[in-house]
Amino acid sequence: MCRSIKTLRPPFTDEVTEEDIRAAALQYVRKISGFRAPAAHNAEAFDRAVEEIAQASTALLATLQVRGSAAR
Repeated sequence: MCRSIKTLRPPFTDEVTEEDIRAAALQYVRKISGFRAPAAHNAEAFDRAVEEIAQASTALLATLQVRGSAAR
C-alpha cells in the first residue's frame, strides 16, 4: 500500500484532523484508481469515493480501542 499515508491512530499521533483523514482517503483513492486526478467524466465517482472513505475512516478511528492508551 501507499507508504505516504500516515497512521492516524494513537500512539502514532495525538491529534487527527479532518484534513489528515481526507488526505489519507484521497491517497487511497488515487492508489487504487491509478489516477492522480480523474478525468471530468470520472470526477464525481472519484470525489464520492474520497468522501465515503473519509467518513468510514472517521467512524473507525472514533470507535477503536487501543490497549495501554488513555481514553479520549
